[in-house]
Amino acid sequence: MSGKYDDIIRLPRHVSAVRPRMSMADRAAQFSPFAALTGHHEAVREVERHTLEKIELDEQSRDILTSRLQRLLEERDARHVVSVTYFSRDAKKDGGAYVTLTGVVDAFMEPEARVVMADGVRVPLADIIDIQGAASAWEDDAPPWE
Repeated sequence: MSGKYDDIIRLPRHVSAVRPRMSMADRAAQFSPFAALTGHHEAVREVERHTLEKIELDEQSRDILTSRLQRLLEERDARHVVSVTYFSRDAKKDGGAYVTLTGVVDAFMEPEARVVMADGVRVPLADIIDIQGAASAWEDDAPPWE
């Protein structure tokens, strides 16, 4: 046999005296598949996620909400449990989602125009589209957006 590597083909494999031998698992990890497009799947899911546009209430609906809120604040000591539906803006995209929060209205923050629930959640008045609950039977039966 007279080949290009005949002089080294039968030599023993080199073993480093300085570095420890790599385990089979570590060696295999070098050849394992990897995500060439890191974050691509998450980006596609974000694009697919739908958001809603904010509903703009007419004057009559705003008046109904205002009277309901005033009644709740007047009867604050009664600690009525109500459901407040409001628009929550999306942090990443235009639009958002409607959230219904059930609890007790604790306060009204006038400078910030927010309703404060007993659990500490603050809801901007401009984002509320409905208040339903047991506060001394509302004068009107229809939800404000109808």
